Amino acid sequence: MAIEASFTVPQPEFPLNTVFEQLPDATIELDRVVPTEDAIVPYFWIHAENVGDFTADLSGDKGVDEFKVIDKLEEEMLVRIKWNLNHESILIAIVNTDITLLSGLGEQENWTFEVRSSDQESISEFQSYCRENDIPIELTQLHALSPLKSDREFDLTDGQRSALVLAYSRGYFDSPRKATQDDIADELDISRQAVSSRLQRGLRRLIASTLVPTQE
Repeated sequence: MAIEASFTVPQPEFPLNTVFEQLPDATIELDRVVPTEDAIVPYFWIHAENVGDFTADLSGDKGVDEFKVIDKLEEEMLVRIKWNLNHESILIAIVNTDITLLSGLGEQENWTFEVRSSDQESISEFQSYCRENDIPIELTQLHALSPLKSDREFDLTDGQRSALVLAYSRGYFDSPRKATQDDIADELDISRQAVSSRLQRGLRRLIASTLVPTQE
């Protein structure tokens, strides 16, 4: 049975800590999930109010061979990184074990990585690899994947589903938020109040269907 898990790593133990020395309130978000043959997770977004002031060269960080700014927006920066594969980190542990990286988010205190494996044994092997190579990970969540439910099982209306899917695709749930309720309302040609109601009721039904145990 497929397993998903979340691990945290103290921020100074992972490359890119130079970002937080200059931008302590920044968040760093993995952009590409699927690695290619010649690059491991090569793109990250740096989010910060004063990201335009960032001038450090991250190639001096442990585990980083090359660092290049690809694009700068008002409060975020897209960077490409070539990792030093000789420096042990959680990324190298993922590459060397049979698990898949789903997401990675770094903040001043720690990094959080979500991974997926085909079975519990692969997760255990990953943890063993980290222990043997002094990579200080902490397991924060572990669960088996459940079969997907249909909209009818979630008890969503067509309007709630449309609003939730559009809000997700436009970045309404991202941090920082890339769309507003007014943006969603304009695309659906309904009022902002209607969008707010559909999102609130839809999320409530999703939570009730997935996170709240059913009362027997």
